[in-house]
Amino acid sequence: MNEKEKMGKKIRNLRKASSFSLAELAEKINKTSSYLSQIERGLAEPSLSALRQISEALNTPIFYFLVDEKEYNTVVKKENRKKLKIPESEIEIELISASRNRQLEIFETKVKVGSEISREKNSYEGEECIIVEKGELKIKIGEEEYILNKGDSIYILSSLPHTIKNNGDDELIFLSASTPPNF
Repeated sequence: MNEKEKMGKKIRNLRKASSFSLAELAEKINKTSSYLSQIERGLAEPSLSALRQISEALNTPIFYFLVDEKEYNTVVKKENRKKLKIPESEIEIELISASRNRQLEIFETKVKVGSEISREKNSYEGEECIIVEKGELKIKIGEEEYILNKGDSIYILSSLPHTIKNNGDDELIFLSASTPPNF
C-alpha cells in the first residue's frame, strides 16, 4: 500500500468512525464527493489546504494522516522525526512530539529566504508559542507586525489569522508548541 492509499484509508476510517457519509464530509469541506472518494481510494492526493480542512472537519490533527500509526512512542529521536515537505514551497516541517493522542504538539519549521506560511482563521480555539532558533521571523497577526530574532518568542491564539515570513538573509528555523494539536 503506497502513502496515498494509507492516507486515504485513514481518512475513510476516521470519517466512518465520526458517522459522516462521504457526501456530508465533502459538503463540510466544500469539495465534491467524487474528489473525496478519489482521496479515500488513494487515487488523488489532497492539497495541504484540503487536508487541513479534512482534519478540522474530523477534529483530528493533520499529522495523524501523515504518520505511521505504529509510531506512538514517547521518545522521538531526531533522525526518526516525521517530516512534511509542503509541495511547491520552500518550507519543511518536522514533528517533534510523539503522538496524535497528546494535548500538546511541537514541531520544527525550516523556511527558505523570502518564503512565508499563512494560516487563515482556524475553526477551533487554541494556543501557540513560537521561538526562533535561527534567522529572522516576521509575523503578522491581523494588522500588527512583529520581527523576531534568535531566542525571541511570541505567544498567539491559534484561531487568529497570521502569516509568518522569513524576513532575513538566511534560512529561518523556529520551534512551535501548540495546544490542542492542530497540524
